[in-house]
Amino acid sequence: MQNSISAGDQDRGKRLDHFLQEKLPGYSRSRLQRWIKDGLVLVNGAQAKASLVLRGEENVTVSPGELPPLKAHAEDLPLDILYEDAAVIAVNKPAGLVVHAGAGNHAGTLVNRLVHHFSALSRVGGDLRPGIVHRLDKGTSGVLLVARTDAAHQALAAQFSGRSVEKTYLALVQGRVRAESGRINTPIERDPLRRLRMTTKSGAGRAALTEYRVRERFEKYTLLEVRIHTGRTHQIRVHLASAGHPVAGDRLYGAQAAARVFLHAWRIAFTSPATGKRAVVEAPLPGELEEWIASLRCPGN
Repeated sequence: MQNSISAGDQDRGKRLDHFLQEKLPGYSRSRLQRWIKDGLVLVNGAQAKASLVLRGEENVTVSPGELPPLKAHAEDLPLDILYEDAAVIAVNKPAGLVVHAGAGNHAGTLVNRLVHHFSALSRVGGDLRPGIVHRLDKGTSGVLLVARTDAAHQALAAQFSGRSVEKTYLALVQGRVRAESGRINTPIERDPLRRLRMTTKSGAGRAALTEYRVRERFEKYTLLEVRIHTGRTHQIRVHLASAGHPVAGDRLYGAQAAARVFLHAWRIAFTSPATGKRAVVEAPLPGELEEWIASLRCPGN
């Protein structure tokens, strides 16, 4: 089905592929770039490059190409399912598990497990990311949503884009956070000197909003409940580090080394495309994080 999208003044200066990713959040950037390269995207009736800078007065038409068969291979490995209906699966991802295949990670991924356990998943996200609507970092544990159909994927992607999905994390940070609650809205961009990191130092980058409240204080740490309203790469980690309180165990952002990063996707609330009702799914705190908290409650820690 062909999509026709008009670019307005607010889109002036945007690259074509970035513009399409904003307007069609149900499709991955790599897939959109492939369609542009294959001539399936026309700007004012003519083919264009992904890097085309819009003037804000174009008409863009997209004719989605055929989606090839899944390439992710099935592996019979454990999968902790927290919620399931006709459109959505919510799984509890353990820390250390990669969500989908990438450089150096082709086996044992969450996607490999999903393909084994479910005969059909959304194919909108691409050949190696069936069902994946959003991601969690390798070192982060907790609840993650998976789309069973293309329609469910697009509906969930629209909710994420419209910020109606509520994502709440538990994070243990270094130091004693003084305020009972707070918000950080510094833009985030890739660190030009250390490409594995993100940074807030320049004040440029993409808009991001993180809110937090204190759940428990310890002598040298603070347990926070964190809600993010945007989904930037490393958002919680870089925002809290920029406030002088890196997430415990997060060496990339200046914390002392530990067995793992204490960041857990605890709760997610969304509207199920299958039922039309609001669903709230929680992932219990993993045993190793419970033990970490218990040790901090002992005098002298």
